[in-house]
Amino acid sequence: MAAISRCLANGSLSPLSSPTTKHHRSRLRILSSAVRSSSDSNKIKINLSCSDLSKWNSSGLSIDERWRERRRDETAGVVQCSAGLEGIGERVARQRGGVAISERAKVVAMMALVMLLCNADRVVMSVAVVPLAAQYGWSSSFVGIVQSSFLWGYVISSMVGGTLADRYGGKRVMACAAALWSLATFLTPLAAHKSTAALLAVRALFGLAEGVAFPTMSTFLPRWFPTHERATAVGISMAGFHLGNVISFLATPIIMSSIGINGTFAFFASLGYAWLCVWLLFISNEPHDSPHISQAELELIQAGRTESKSKSNKFPSLKLLMSKIQMWAIVVANVVNNWGYFVLLSWMPVYFKTVYDVNLKQAAWFSAIPWAVMALSGYVAGASADFLIKSGFSVTLVRKIVQSIGFVGPGVALLCLSFAKTPAVAALLMTIALSLSSFSQAGYFCNVQDVAPKYAGSLHGITNGIGTVAAIISTIGTGYFVQWLGSFQAFLTLTAVLYFSATVFYNLYATGDLIFS
Repeated sequence: MAAISRCLANGSLSPLSSPTTKHHRSRLRILSSAVRSSSDSNKIKINLSCSDLSKWNSSGLSIDERWRERRRDETAGVVQCSAGLEGIGERVARQRGGVAISERAKVVAMMALVMLLCNADRVVMSVAVVPLAAQYGWSSSFVGIVQSSFLWGYVISSMVGGTLADRYGGKRVMACAAALWSLATFLTPLAAHKSTAALLAVRALFGLAEGVAFPTMSTFLPRWFPTHERATAVGISMAGFHLGNVISFLATPIIMSSIGINGTFAFFASLGYAWLCVWLLFISNEPHDSPHISQAELELIQAGRTESKSKSNKFPSLKLLMSKIQMWAIVVANVVNNWGYFVLLSWMPVYFKTVYDVNLKQAAWFSAIPWAVMALSGYVAGASADFLIKSGFSVTLVRKIVQSIGFVGPGVALLCLSFAKTPAVAALLMTIALSLSSFSQAGYFCNVQDVAPKYAGSLHGITNGIGTVAAIISTIGTGYFVQWLGSFQAFLTLTAVLYFSATVFYNLYATGDLIFS
């Protein structure tokens, strides 16, 4: 209708008079129309100029009648009204059945779901290990071995998985990983019943499968999201990961009381296979392979991607990687982030029990709320980082800003724990530490994709493998450190110092520019 108004204003279309004779009832001629033969739809694109509108004078139909006639032709397509000015117009997307959902939204939703299942399946064992230990007479030391056996395979696969994702594509690798860890989840109680060796083998297999999740996500998301949306996509995916803690901590005891231990593991395994069916049927490895993506969305993704100029598929040598101080900034950030995260994850319950004599088993909210807040803050961090990039700030500056929040915030919160007099205040400080640490997702985590988009999965796997070793050291070291000094606060202070030191190092040497092409 905007075109009609403009044409009436410039005189190319005069008001219609009474109906004319049948001889003058010629149909409206469309100057250019083309049927787009895309694989996903049959859409008609119509260009309607003022010269066409002026011919309505020779028609016996009113404007409303002619407009309704044209609307019947356009309902399945996209109409571009140029009003006679080439290159200036408006596109109105129309689709039957409501608002269309972008393929990027579907991709990130499925990624968030698989990350939720990835973490939820971990927590199931953390809850079920108590009744399993009572059933089979496991000692505390053996329970620790069972829990740590997950990391045996995890360290290896986080590096191998990234390389596989870079070579074969994130869709296939993530599908294989989800299928394998869902199988291991299902087999866990059966293996425990068979023998301790079988249980440890299944747990190692579980870690081996889950170790590829993060590096595969680092490979897959940059293919589907332009740079200015990447941190948000990571934030949403990681929100799913953290919500896996919340859901599994709250749901596992309820499910276990209803259908037993074996049924609980089988239930979570079935969710993995349900996700797998949807993933394989509806998600493509690359945007241009998707039969459902629109041309506009494809152009948006391609325009915002950082493409490598090199045609070589040869992965940079380890010597070359370690010669780049920018890579060391990412490695150091990963190490410190994993160090602090697993200290909080593994030892805070013991901290509250030892210092405040709090029975955490009766406080389900304490286990759930920090992770729920962390999921929300991770999304806020990603959206804020993308907003700053779209506003004109350099990628390097944005990465440094959010990473500084992700380290300084938890460091200050850990130092403040020494002044907490009540468990409620201490719980609040721990929640702050965890929620602010999630800003690292939009910092060093995305930084790997900035510096080497072609090798993002492999590089993330290497850095995450090193970070996992640091997590093992910090988890074990906390116990020895507390036994040596008789205080948790001394180790928390050491962790805070590491946070602050890593902040300085990252701000000095990190970059958002491409360094590996």
